[in-house]
Amino acid sequence: MPATGLGHVLLPLRPLALRHSLCSLTFIFVSPAAGLRTGCLVPGLLAPLRGGSPSPGVLFPRILRPNAFQTHTYHGVGFWADGVLKKQASSGGRMAHVFVYGTLKTGQPNHRVLLDGAHGRATLRGRARTLEPYPLVIAGEHNIPWLLQLPGHGRCVAGEVYAVDEQMLRFLDEFEGCPDMYQRTRLTVAVEGPAGGTVQCFAYSTATYPPEWLQLPHLDDYDSQGEHGLRYNPRENR
Repeated sequence: MPATGLGHVLLPLRPLALRHSLCSLTFIFVSPAAGLRTGCLVPGLLAPLRGGSPSPGVLFPRILRPNAFQTHTYHGVGFWADGVLKKQASSGGRMAHVFVYGTLKTGQPNHRVLLDGAHGRATLRGRARTLEPYPLVIAGEHNIPWLLQLPGHGRCVAGEVYAVDEQMLRFLDEFEGCPDMYQRTRLTVAVEGPAGGTVQCFAYSTATYPPEWLQLPHLDDYDSQGEHGLRYNPRENR
């Protein structure tokens, strides 16, 4: 079984589901001190394990950097480093940064779910814009905004950064239909305001889309009631 090099073993939780040469994996972290911990759903092109000879059939997402499986350990359980589920000393909780660019933004149709404490905790950290351009399009019969996993194309996309706890992150995974509808991946954004700086965040984007979506207009700042005339159809109306 492959290991992270820090005493944590990675195991695939379920069979690979190939879609357009892409794959979603669920990993569990095996901590010597605390047993098992479910990892995040990670899409990406498959590649052999770096720095060793993997067991037969064990593959890892190429989109992750070589240090992507480095961990910090809190209470015996490993969590991803590099801005993902880090320990917050002030609150005692583990928080992740999430970049929202569509209907979850302030003033947009689904923003209310971020305000609902029953789903977990979400704190606005500020407005931001992706460092790399991405195609942001409105598509489908319900006029849903989609961020396509094609960095280097499209426009730099505006949105908001939220710090969310584990409960809210699990809720957002379900709300966004991850990993079938959207996939939770990481990207870097530039934060607006005096503090500035860059932050690496989770974002819900998709790598499984019809080729014709690339021909749709690319947006840089989504608004359901924008001049495009493609108003989002809320779930409760479908």
